[in-house]
Amino acid sequence: MAGTVSEESGVGRSTEGFSSGQRCQSGEALAEWRSSEQVESGTPLTSPPDWETDDDNDGGPKPSELYGKYTWRIEKFSEINKRELRSNQFEVGGYKWYILIYPQGCDVCDHLSLFLCVANHDKLLPGWSDFAQFTIAVVNKDPKKSKYSDTLHRFCKKEHDWGWKKFMELTEMSDGFIDADTLIIKAQVQVIRERADRPFRCLDCQYRREFVRVYLTNVEQICRRFVEERRSKLGKLIDDKARWSSFRAFWLGIDQNARRRMSREKTDVILKVVVKHFFIEKEVASTLVMDSLYSGLKALEGQAISKKGRLKLLEAEEMPAPIVRVDKDVFVLVDDVLLLLERAAMDLLPPKDEKGPQNRTKDANSGEDFNKDSIERDERRLTELGRRTVEIFVLAHIFSNEIEVAYQEAVELKKQEEFIREAEAAWLAKRGATEKEKK
Repeated sequence: MAGTVSEESGVGRSTEGFSSGQRCQSGEALAEWRSSEQVESGTPLTSPPDWETDDDNDGGPKPSELYGKYTWRIEKFSEINKRELRSNQFEVGGYKWYILIYPQGCDVCDHLSLFLCVANHDKLLPGWSDFAQFTIAVVNKDPKKSKYSDTLHRFCKKEHDWGWKKFMELTEMSDGFIDADTLIIKAQVQVIRERADRPFRCLDCQYRREFVRVYLTNVEQICRRFVEERRSKLGKLIDDKARWSSFRAFWLGIDQNARRRMSREKTDVILKVVVKHFFIEKEVASTLVMDSLYSGLKALEGQAISKKGRLKLLEAEEMPAPIVRVDKDVFVLVDDVLLLLERAAMDLLPPKDEKGPQNRTKDANSGEDFNKDSIERDERRLTELGRRTVEIFVLAHIFSNEIEVAYQEAVELKKQEEFIREAEAAWLAKRGATEKEKK
C-alpha cells in the first residue's frame, strides 16, 4: 500500500453523516508492500510456502477463488461534469460489482466520494447476503502517496453499496492523483465464506500478505487483550489464598476418571464460541484474526506440521509448552489443571519478533530473500498468536464451564451438608436439654 492507509467502517450512500474511527498510517513500509509491482500483476515476489495455501478441504470455494482485482482508468477527468460515474462491471466471488464515484462528493462538499456496489442486486435471490472485505485505492504517480482504504461489510438487499463519502479531499487530487488528466482507481475484493462452527480462512494468500503489513498490530492487540483478561481472572483466583486452597482441595479430592472427564470438551462446542467471540462485523482486522486462529488451530491439530516447510518454521524457534492437544474431535488439557492454571496466570503471549528491519522497506541488497524472510516471520507470528489464543480460550472455557461449575456445586453441597449437620446438632442439643429438664 502506498503512503496513506485508512481503515474506516464505511457508509452506504443512503447513510446520513459519516462514520468516525479513521486510522491513518503513512510510511515507506506500506508503500513498498503495496507497490505497483505486486498489486498490479498479482504475482508474489516469492512463491507461497505450502503452509500458506487454502487447505480447508471441505468442498467449498477457497479464498483465492473468491478474490479479484479491478483497475478503472478515468480519462479526461477534468471534462467530467456528471454528478456520479460508474465503472464497468467486474465479477468476483459469484457477484458482479462496480465502482461508483461522486467527483464532487455525495451529500458532502469538497470530497471525492467512492463506493463499491453490487450490480443487479434487485435480481438476486431473496435473502441474499455475503461478507466482503475490500480495498479501494486512488493511485498517485508517486506510489508512496497513493491512498488506500480498507473495510469489511455484509452486503445485502438493504446495504448493497458501501464505501466512503469522504474518501479524500478534492484539493489533494491535484497533487499527483490526476496524471495526464487521468484518474486511476483500483479495487481488491475478497468475498468471505464465513463459518459459524470453527475458525475459517478468510483471505487470498497475496491479499492476506498485504493486510499483515497494515493490521498485524491490530491482531496483536486483540489477542493480547483477550489473553490478559483471562490471565487476570485466573490470577485473582490464585491470589485469593482461601479460595485457591479450597479449589485445590476439591480438585485433589476427586478421582482420576472425574478429572479426565472434566479436562476435555468437544472441539465443535468450543470453536463455535471462538468464532462468535472474535469475528466482529465492521472490524477490518476480524478477517486477519480469523486467519490467525485458523493457522493456530491447524498447528494444534498437527495437520500443518507434517507439511513441507511448516516443521522447519516451527522448529526455527522455541515454541511455548502446550496447554491443549486435539484428540480427534476433542480438546484435551495436556497436564493437571492446577499446573495449567498457574502457568496460564503467569504466561504472556510470545513476544513480538523484533529481529530484522523494522521499516519493512526493501533493501537493495536483500531483494527476494528479505521478502521471503519477512513473509515467514509474519506468518509464524500469526500462527503463534492464533495457537496461544485458542489454547487460552480452551483452558478458560473448560475451567469456567466444567471444572469451576463442578467446584461451585461441591461448595454449595458442602454448605448444605454443614447446615444440615448444624441443624441436627442444634436439634439434638435441644432434645437433650428437654429430656434433662424432664428428669
